[in-house]
Amino acid sequence: MEQRYATSPEHVPGMDTAELRRRYLVENLFVDDEVASVYTHHDRVVLLGASPVTGPISLPTFPEIRSEFFFEHREAGIVNVGGPGAVAVDGTSYGLAHGACLYIGRGAVDVVLSSSDPSEPARFYLVSAPAHTTYPTTLVEPGGGIVRELGDALTSNRRTLNQYIHENGVRSCQIVMGVTTLHPGSMWNTMPAHTHDRRTEAYLYFDLAPEARIIHLMGHPSETRHLIVADQQAIISPSWSVHSGVGSASYSFVWAMAGENQSFDDMDGFAIADMR
Repeated sequence: MEQRYATSPEHVPGMDTAELRRRYLVENLFVDDEVASVYTHHDRVVLLGASPVTGPISLPTFPEIRSEFFFEHREAGIVNVGGPGAVAVDGTSYGLAHGACLYIGRGAVDVVLSSSDPSEPARFYLVSAPAHTTYPTTLVEPGGGIVRELGDALTSNRRTLNQYIHENGVRSCQIVMGVTTLHPGSMWNTMPAHTHDRRTEAYLYFDLAPEARIIHLMGHPSETRHLIVADQQAIISPSWSVHSGVGSASYSFVWAMAGENQSFDDMDGFAIADMR
């Protein structure tokens, strides 16, 4: 499990591109037949990626989280960004199509991930946070949950947002999670940009052509930086950082948050004219 320690806005101006990428970009989440994991000390969030190809993968127990099993003191949201697959939780199997979301609550012991077709393996993206109580494991099919239509074609940010895990949907202790898909001709996500000073957020970009890239804006609104992001790469966005981007081609992204407030609209907006 890779460790990423917390940073503050004051650290960013002194970082070069390599350090920005090392601290905030997760490039290799999906390795065949392995579970990759990154522990960020921003809100104790863990990002994991699993791509079972030759057979099922059991979610391991990592010594860094000091638990007998992964979900002893944690919960997680999972989105499948690859081919069809399944997640078995303590013997109950849940089929996850591309874009489906599964919430796993505290206390789950045996979690096994598998692909339906090895030629088109599933790619399971997990976001986990500490949990103080147990909520039931719940599956949401692609396009389910609460659907919100946002943006405008005139500003190139028309998008469909699916809220899966949130205060008025699938219950959790801290995790808030969903999938946003840009409409044809729209390339900007999360514009106007915002921060939310009570939650860490993570983005995973997917359904992006291999040759295409996302220009992801991060940093304090008064001094932004950018990262060049490829398909199925993730961004760790601290509470003080904006998280917005534009793609060179169409794409979707998984957004996930953890912190003390689960209200989706709890954010502080910044007009593009006020950013630097």
